[in-house]
Amino acid sequence: MLFQFGFYSSLLLITFSQGILYSVLLLAKAIKTENKPNYWLSLFIFLCCLYIAPWMLGFAGWYDNQPYRDILFYTPFQHLLLIGPVIYFYTQSLLNPSFQLTQKNFIHFIPGIGYLFYILGLWIYDQFIFKDYFFYKDGLDKDFESWYQNIGLISMMIYFIASIRYYNLYRKLMFQVVSYADAVLFKWIQTYLYAFLVMLSLPIVLNIVSLFYPEIDSYTGTWWFFLFFSIIMYYIAITGYSNPIVAKIPFEISLFTNQPALLLQPNKSEEVIIDIEHETFHEQESLETSIWKNKIETLITKEKLYENPELTLTDLAKKLETNASVISRVVNQGFGLNFNDFINQYRIDAVKKAFNAGNHKKSTLLGIAFDCGFNSKATFNRAFKKSTGLSPKDFIENL
Repeated sequence: MLFQFGFYSSLLLITFSQGILYSVLLLAKAIKTENKPNYWLSLFIFLCCLYIAPWMLGFAGWYDNQPYRDILFYTPFQHLLLIGPVIYFYTQSLLNPSFQLTQKNFIHFIPGIGYLFYILGLWIYDQFIFKDYFFYKDGLDKDFESWYQNIGLISMMIYFIASIRYYNLYRKLMFQVVSYADAVLFKWIQTYLYAFLVMLSLPIVLNIVSLFYPEIDSYTGTWWFFLFFSIIMYYIAITGYSNPIVAKIPFEISLFTNQPALLLQPNKSEEVIIDIEHETFHEQESLETSIWKNKIETLITKEKLYENPELTLTDLAKKLETNASVISRVVNQGFGLNFNDFINQYRIDAVKKAFNAGNHKKSTLLGIAFDCGFNSKATFNRAFKKSTGLSPKDFIENL
């Protein structure tokens, strides 16, 4: 197989081959562990590898020699209309264990599939009807036509925004239903979304730079874009392969409306609907709310439920033999807090009592925090300062 090794082709070959390797590793990991998100990430890395392939192979001499030239012309390597949906479904599969690829979801892949048929039609006409270059008589690869590149960029931006929106709704939901929200916000999701944003920004940055350095628009100048793109892809592949995210709370949510979220409860006939739009309510507290407030306070204080680092809204509702939707609304309306902050306030009060009792002289601050229900040092420090305005050490010094 023809491959002319040089500075430009060799550097892209390194990141390309590593990307293909990680795509295979992610696929193998997905099959072995039955981890759905890894299927999507494997596909995303593979599409990114295909995206840089024409530039790598072009510098390796493929555009100048047959039959390699026709392979590049008639094989769609840059699947710009598929990358967006893949990253969007990767986000959903990471956050929602109940996510399934349904027939309704396939509508997102129609534009990408349509482009495949478009290229197939060009190949059939040129090879079997016109029997020469008709659509390719200008010698330009259709993957790089401005209309396709622009539509592809817009598509990826739309799905990036949808992914951000989905994550933000998930974030709101977690603060309403678990007492360990910080632990399930998953730094990896923010990391790869930032990396994907950098990918999307590269063409814009390139266009701005070309205003001052026109040579960047040349064939070799554009190579730098694909090098930076491939480096970011490689970073996502490495960090994504090692990420330990395991989402445990299934839910249904409306993406672009502020409708309540539905928690999926297996073996339960009663739906749990959580209002993620409101953390507090301004209307007057009802008698029913006051009654439930007393029940909640009594139960949490008596049984010290806050000491459970994995306490959820559903756990509290089961203890009180009611629906989680009721408890969620009472916490929001009666206490003016989301569930996560509500339970953390009990934990902070317990920590302060321990400090006042001098327990910090016999135990570490982190040990006290864990005993009171916190599950990480970062969460403890953040919650404590949010509540008291002081760090734990400063609070102790002021005793």
